[in-house]
Amino acid sequence: MRFSAPVAACAAAVLLLTATGCATTRSSDTARTGMEQLLVSDAIDRSISKIDLRPLAGKSVFVDPQYLDCVDKGYLVSSIRHRVMTSGARLAAKPEEADVIAEIRSGGVGTDRQQSYVGTPNISLPGIAPVEIPEVKVWNRDRQIATAKIGLALYDAKTREPLGPGGMSLARSDDSNSYLLGIGPWQNGSVKQSIAVGERTGRPINPLPYSVAVSAPPAGASSVRLAEAKEDEEKPVAAEATVDAADDPADDPFEFEP
Repeated sequence: MRFSAPVAACAAAVLLLTATGCATTRSSDTARTGMEQLLVSDAIDRSISKIDLRPLAGKSVFVDPQYLDCVDKGYLVSSIRHRVMTSGARLAAKPEEADVIAEIRSGGVGTDRQQSYVGTPNISLPGIAPVEIPEVKVWNRDRQIATAKIGLALYDAKTREPLGPGGMSLARSDDSNSYLLGIGPWQNGSVKQSIAVGERTGRPINPLPYSVAVSAPPAGASSVRLAEAKEDEEKPVAAEATVDAADDPADDPFEFEP
């Protein structure tokens, strides 16, 4: 039985329309979002930028973080150390080697969230036939704010005398996302400005290639030696036996007396 071309085309179309497929894509997120981390680091950068350490130029400074307890502690401590170096001072590895001790503390490093909207909230009307009116948002804004309050006390490493009153430095960063009738977001805030500046300035320096290539070292020029080879060289060489088996007939298993 033969089918005409229109019938075959219709059959193929029905098969394509009724055919089903399935695909699953798994995605995951980090414990802290990238935006939250950018908010906190941006607030820390803004707070530290208000600290003037230029009077310590030429001095050896030890940054003491023992009283610091906050999120992103490593970034904060490293940023303070960077600030010390860019001010012309030297970093000391130990308090005994320093001229000045810089004691840092945190008065608050974290984020807050604010949500606001224009519309009607969810309303439930009791009765024989309860009616529930869903929430309707004409315009809404989701704003996240990070705060960094950093304290600094400096004193002489030898005499323990304070070097000035010290003080606190406070700064905030924010990220705001607005929606109109569910359309958006329209982003605004200090983090958006920092991202724009970071993307515009700078360029990759010696980027790593997306391939692995290795060159063999010159023969005899490598100073790297295997640990096993080194141990073998250090072991004493045992003295070799000098007795010839042919000179001692008793040691020859193939020699028989008649």
